[in-house]
Amino acid sequence: MTLPSNSFVIEVCVDSVESAVAAVRGGANRLELCGNIGVGGGTTPSIGLFRQVKKSSPNVRIMVMIRPRTGDFLYTLWEVDSMVEDIRAYKAAGADGVVFGVLDAYGKVDVRTTSRLVREALPMEVCFHRAFDMTVDAADSFSKISQITGITRILTSGLGQKAVLPTSLEILKDLLESASAAENGQKLTILPGSGINAGTVQEVLSALLPHGLTEIHLSAGAWVPSAMRFRRERMGMGVGGAGEWGIWRTSESAVRSVREIVDEALEKRNGVLQVAVIVEAAVDDSQTVANEGESASDSHSVALDEEQMQLVPIGGADDISTDLVVRATAE
Repeated sequence: MTLPSNSFVIEVCVDSVESAVAAVRGGANRLELCGNIGVGGGTTPSIGLFRQVKKSSPNVRIMVMIRPRTGDFLYTLWEVDSMVEDIRAYKAAGADGVVFGVLDAYGKVDVRTTSRLVREALPMEVCFHRAFDMTVDAADSFSKISQITGITRILTSGLGQKAVLPTSLEILKDLLESASAAENGQKLTILPGSGINAGTVQEVLSALLPHGLTEIHLSAGAWVPSAMRFRRERMGMGVGGAGEWGIWRTSESAVRSVREIVDEALEKRNGVLQVAVIVEAAVDDSQTVANEGESASDSHSVALDEEQMQLVPIGGADDISTDLVVRATAE
């Protein structure tokens, strides 16, 4: 399967208009909008923030985090009711989708509560977020989520601290394979995230593109210094560290670096796949000629066998890339 680079989704999580604009300029083609990303992984953003981000980036899909607080994903009835209200508000405001995750006390997907939230969200897109990574078993969690009609995708690090860890990549491979083999008619997309940046994305692509990867998630963010000139000593609001007097911002250049690596990897992979199709077609044609008893010399055609196929790099022997052409030789 070839995948145009512009259809490969790079989702960037943001918590400000400034970060949203930077992410889109850098090449993001979907946003996950949160509040307070740098503190506890993000919470439900304000409607005001959503409207301003939508105004600044009108052509980019926006998924809104629905999370009433930081901490675990075991919610009280009141917390669930507040999540329902937030989902209704964002549906009315024109969000493309919502992002949430609910677990029970034993680390399993809370199917009943999740189903209730999904029903409220439809027909918007629904992503089950990294609460998935806090579950006991990936296969069981995937099975439960896949049976809830209306869930679009799962954001996951492969149950590891980072998606690029060897054990995480193996779990992500299994999840991608399970998603492609689903037989209940519901297409679930696996969205790897956590620790993906310009230094790690190539490893993720190499490991997961052959298994059907079509999207990745990243923050590309960091604390930047505050412009405050006056800072009262020994005073703060409890964030601590760089975040005490810092502001979380997405880096446009960090997103662009990832986009460039993704686009190059897809171009190379699509070139290899096109070569494979050409080779297969040529072998099929030669077999057809042989079966019909036609002589290559009599018909002035060339019947190619696999030993006569040479994959030759475009640009000469020094350019050993995956941009290849097929050279047919006839003896």
